[in-house]
Amino acid sequence: MIDWNIKGEEMVNCNCNFGCPCQFGVLPTTGNCEAVIVYDIESGHYGDTKLDGVRAAAVYYWPGAIHEGNGQMQLIVDEGASDAQVAALEAIMTGKDTVEMATMWFVYGAMSPTKHKTLRARIDLDWNREDRTGKAQVDGIFDIELRPIPNIVSGEPHRISIQLPYGFEFRHAEMASGTSKTRGGDISLAFDKTHAHIAQLHLSGQGVVSA
Repeated sequence: MIDWNIKGEEMVNCNCNFGCPCQFGVLPTTGNCEAVIVYDIESGHYGDTKLDGVRAAAVYYWPGAIHEGNGQMQLIVDEGASDAQVAALEAIMTGKDTVEMATMWFVYGAMSPTKHKTLRARIDLDWNREDRTGKAQVDGIFDIELRPIPNIVSGEPHRISIQLPYGFEFRHAEMASGTSKTRGGDISLAFDKTHAHIAQLHLSGQGVVSA
């Protein structure tokens, strides 16, 4: 098993209600699961391949809950990445060299028999985890915009976060409202003011790396 480690942040937008039922072991809001994700890697490696500063993204679609399988996925890696870095991220984000069920990438890969060709595109991003705001653009493929969840009465920003002490993705995430639309690629999705989150990631082939 090749040793790997990634530290960075992710911004996620899916089709479910705020909070994401998956985080609570509940079935998806509308019966199926769809998501777009952007990853900003601060530091990392896959064997001898350095991943510092590389950005990546993904589009996912499942006809039911994720654990029911039969999904589709497509990875996108920043256009400035080397061939070795693209291959490394493909391996990590499809669950290779990972203990079974240790990361969300293992689960996503195992539950997505249809893996579309990895694309390369410019990835621009600007987000603030504490403010629950941000934008990301995966050139020609999809855009995400995040805002704080509004208070149902006043409309003022409502702050809520999730702690997952034994999760396989993150330990803490800030919840937000997200709007996204795909513009290219092999999976078409669109969300308007649905669940989103921003989280710090620190993962290895053994799972979440605790502080």
